[in-house]
Amino acid sequence: MTSFFRVLATLCLVIAGMTVYAGSPPKLVVGLVIDQMRWDHLHRYQDRYGKDGFNRLLRKGHSFNNTFINYVPSMTAVGHASIYTGSVPAIHGIAGNEWFDLKSERMVYCTDDSTTHLVGGEEALPSMSPRQLLTTTWTDELMLASNFRSKVVGVSLKDRAAILPAGHKPTGAFWYDDKSGQFVTSSWYFQDLPTWVEKFNSRQLGQQLLAHEWETLYPAASYGQSTDDQAAWERPFKGAQTTRFPHQVKHLYQTDKGIIRNTPMGNTLILEFAKSAIESYRLGAGAFTDVIAINCASTDYIGHQFGPNSMEVEDAYLRLDQDLASFFKYLDKKIGADNYLVVLTADHGAAQSIGYLESLRFPTGWLRGKEKVKPLNELLAKRFQTDDLVKAIYNYQVYFDMAKIAAAGLDFQAIKAHAIGYLRQEPGVQFVGDMDNASQLSIPEPIRSMMVNGYHFKRSGQLMIIQEPGWFDGPLKGTTHGTWNPADTQIPLIFMGWKIKAGHSNERVHITDIAPTLSWLLNLQAPSGSIGKALHVQLKSD
Repeated sequence: MTSFFRVLATLCLVIAGMTVYAGSPPKLVVGLVIDQMRWDHLHRYQDRYGKDGFNRLLRKGHSFNNTFINYVPSMTAVGHASIYTGSVPAIHGIAGNEWFDLKSERMVYCTDDSTTHLVGGEEALPSMSPRQLLTTTWTDELMLASNFRSKVVGVSLKDRAAILPAGHKPTGAFWYDDKSGQFVTSSWYFQDLPTWVEKFNSRQLGQQLLAHEWETLYPAASYGQSTDDQAAWERPFKGAQTTRFPHQVKHLYQTDKGIIRNTPMGNTLILEFAKSAIESYRLGAGAFTDVIAINCASTDYIGHQFGPNSMEVEDAYLRLDQDLASFFKYLDKKIGADNYLVVLTADHGAAQSIGYLESLRFPTGWLRGKEKVKPLNELLAKRFQTDDLVKAIYNYQVYFDMAKIAAAGLDFQAIKAHAIGYLRQEPGVQFVGDMDNASQLSIPEPIRSMMVNGYHFKRSGQLMIIQEPGWFDGPLKGTTHGTWNPADTQIPLIFMGWKIKAGHSNERVHITDIAPTLSWLLNLQAPSGSIGKALHVQLKSD
């Protein structure tokens, strides 16, 4: 009878979508976040990928083909925080890459921490930490469960994409410094740069990788999935008169070390740095599960500059495919193919370039949020006899001067209603939500829930703007992200390696389901703010 109830309980958990596993955990978990990777990038170039990179993930992994971000704004820092916490901005507090702080009346960057200093580079400069992340991550929970005998390392070209995934007390987090062309860290983690990082920096690998100009990997005529090499909506490199290949990046690197971010070689650099971290900390070699959290960020920089349908983006993915194949081969030899678990996903996707959509006569437009502050303030001043009631429009949110409104004894509900009436009439605006009255919003799902999930009372604007599909607030050249639309919010999600059975699922799941799934797989407590569900990943038996 006891065994019957055990079986029944297990079945109930599986039906509920919870993965039950009590076998030996993986030696190493590789969190692999490809910045700005839309779900369709897995398949758009699939016939051009080799067999050992993205196609290995698709062939041997379990792919969740209908994975969506379930909040707005769909920004980089928010994505990384949500992947690793299983939560949303309303709870984990990372409301954007930056947000307007009404108390200090300034923009606040998501990982700024004036109590720390940079380690490596110019050490007198203030640095970064995960202090503003309000919940634990699954990497935090792993450290707690192992009594800090596991090792967790975060690496990225971007500070926020190394810091937030690694959690609050990791082994270390490292990112790229544009001024020195070296990897640095924060006094939150170390007082001195680890010797292995100094040795890696001394190799000057960035200079080696950009010893030649950026040419296409294959003949240009073979890039049939992309728009013409020269497009009006693409942004050229500094000093260039054209956006055509080859890109003269070799000489640019001599005066701007950050230029490597905007080339596929930035991904090569971070994966080589990740290998050095694995070697130096002997990740995957101990008695407890270790984690290397990797962000390949160059796909984001290239997408922002050229747009998602450009030859540059196609070339970046073809080169990244080769880099991933090499990295997986390294892990096979170093850790063992059945001893490591890869989780590939993205922090967000990207919209099509406005210029490209205009050329096709598709619905599109530029929202110009910042340009609405002045006319909105003039309108409100005329009605309420008080100047500058709006402090900023940022992240598709309207921030009001709450201190001024309170001091003048103004009716805030009336102010918001007046602002909403104005904004609703603006081109490209579909909905405007008063987030103080979110339960009353007459806005269709899932948009309303995404707004609620993305609203943090202390860090978000009181009104949230939802643009019409195809519209966004960003550059006229290249592209950006941040909206609720599927181009920005449908992302890849693949679990591969260790005991994962090959397969796929088409159910709608969310970015917030990743952390609880890993928590179940690793027998961990879910992170402190997790709202996601554990996904049913098919496993091989021991």
